[in-house]
Amino acid sequence: MIKKNSVVSLHYKMYDENNELIDETSHPIEYLHGGYDGIFPLVEEALHEKNVGDTVEVLLQPEDAFGEQDPQLVRIEDVKVFPVDVEVGMMFEADDPETGDVIVYRVTDVADGKAVVDGNHPLAGLPIRFTAKVDGVRDATEEEIEHGHVHGAHGHHH
Repeated sequence: MIKKNSVVSLHYKMYDENNELIDETSHPIEYLHGGYDGIFPLVEEALHEKNVGDTVEVLLQPEDAFGEQDPQLVRIEDVKVFPVDVEVGMMFEADDPETGDVIVYRVTDVADGKAVVDGNHPLAGLPIRFTAKVDGVRDATEEEIEHGHVHGAHGHHH
């Protein structure tokens, strides 16, 4: 049974508000259960005390999933500031001057020598229906608990 300090492996699917599949696992993912921020908190709550083979379905509002759209993370840049020819879909990292955090920007449009870059998660602002099936449950090792995340085979970090 899933409890605090369990390593949980699961398959999931995510659907948008039109019930279109937007993401799914091909191999199970693993996370450390118990408030370690390895999965959306509402999904973790729904999975608590579930067993192998059980399923959950959770409707996540934007604030529970990928956050709201932040208009300040959308910028228009001259294509000359990029080291390569810019195309829609490309991704670039940039440091946030206020926090020092690294933000990943996606190029969403290129026209007239300008590129529109968006630092929001592609699913920001969207409600998500998250379904999951528990594939496996085991007790976490002391090292995993100490580090706050799951380690892979032979004790390596994922």
